[in-house]
Amino acid sequence: MTQHHFHLKADWPGGRNSTGLIDAGNLQTKISIPPEMDGPGEGTNPDEMLLGAAATCYLITLAAMIERAELPLKEMSLDSEGIVDVTDGVFTYEKIIHKPYVALKEGAEENDCKKLQNCEKGKRIKLYDFPCR
Repeated sequence: MTQHHFHLKADWPGGRNSTGLIDAGNLQTKISIPPEMDGPGEGTNPDEMLLGAAATCYLITLAAMIERAELPLKEMSLDSEGIVDVTDGVFTYEKIIHKPYVALKEGAEENDCKKLQNCEKGKRIKLYDFPCR
């Protein structure tokens, strides 16, 4: 078994409405509470970071699945949405919705489309606007 270790250093100088810093190698940014939650809105925030982590993991996993299936990928992209509920001052990250777009190269065979759709069902990936020509 191989283990990979990732590290993040966070500095937070004060109370709830302060602005902090994070450093995780290739990711260095300010952090604060977003204005939608009555914060200063400087840099990124935990909700964006959770959404970003989930979206990039999803997109890279989808790319690996397409590569393993040897599908002729033309392009792909992803739109993601995080939904946070605030009830009685309690913040709950309810769900993340991913909407991937995948286009195969011109001349892709019907079998390629079926492979992608089977891959989709087997791995619980729902593709939106899937152009199978």
